[in-house]
Amino acid sequence: LKTFLARIRGFGEITMAAEAEQAEEGSVAEPEIFYVPKKAFHEVQQLLKDGKEITKELVDALTQPEDLADDEIMMPVDLRGLDDQFEELGEMVEKLGPKGTAEIFVKAREYLESRKGDWPEEERPVEMTAKEWKEVLEAEDGEEEEEEDLEGEEEEPADEEAGDNEDDGDGEPEAKKAKTE
Repeated sequence: LKTFLARIRGFGEITMAAEAEQAEEGSVAEPEIFYVPKKAFHEVQQLLKDGKEITKELVDALTQPEDLADDEIMMPVDLRGLDDQFEELGEMVEKLGPKGTAEIFVKAREYLESRKGDWPEEERPVEMTAKEWKEVLEAEDGEEEEEEDLEGEEEEPADEEAGDNEDDGDGEPEAKKAKTE
């Protein structure tokens, strides 16, 4: 447990370890871009700097923004490496507490800033308004639903074909045997 928590708290070590592992496998570490309200982020950052208490409510405002004004600014952070550690943000808050979670997000922003050069300029994550962010989320949700629908359609014909072409155990369906015999 101590090793696990040490790895989580050392976010830089996590991301470097994930990148090293992926480099060994020949793959590139995929960014895990997450947008947070800039105002809440800076408040958390200042409280950490001043050594003051971070409340769960403040972490919730950072990680689960609701009722944002359309003109509020959202800023990207890169949570790369944490997707293997936590399935949901709530799990992170539960295990690390508000302060540990806030520290992860501050380090994730620092990490993103240090890696800006890794992206072509036109693909680089940038700040956006809450309105733009909500539109992006809605578009992504629509794409995911469309992909799920397409996957479901692709599976149905395969199931129907499997039922139509019975196999007698020699590896060829009856329909194919009839054509070749």
